[in-house]
Amino acid sequence: MAYKAFAIVSGMILAASPLSATTNSPAPAAGPDAKYCLRVDPITGSLVETIQCWTRAEWADQGVDVDLEWAKNGVRVIG
Repeated sequence: MAYKAFAIVSGMILAASPLSATTNSPAPAAGPDAKYCLRVDPITGSLVETIQCWTRAEWADQGVDVDLEWAKNGVRVIG
């Protein structure tokens, strides 16, 4: 009986662990002239990772919401 309860509790803990690791952190707050560096798709035919650093307004002009993309592709903030 104790082994069955232990197995159930262990399974519940293991099932909940990935959920706590996938929190979406918003982009760090910085001044209006700060540049947010994000990973972007490489140029066709290239395997080199591309990182672009633009202001929040420049990203918005390209249709990118920095707060949504930061958790997946954020690298650093300059300024």
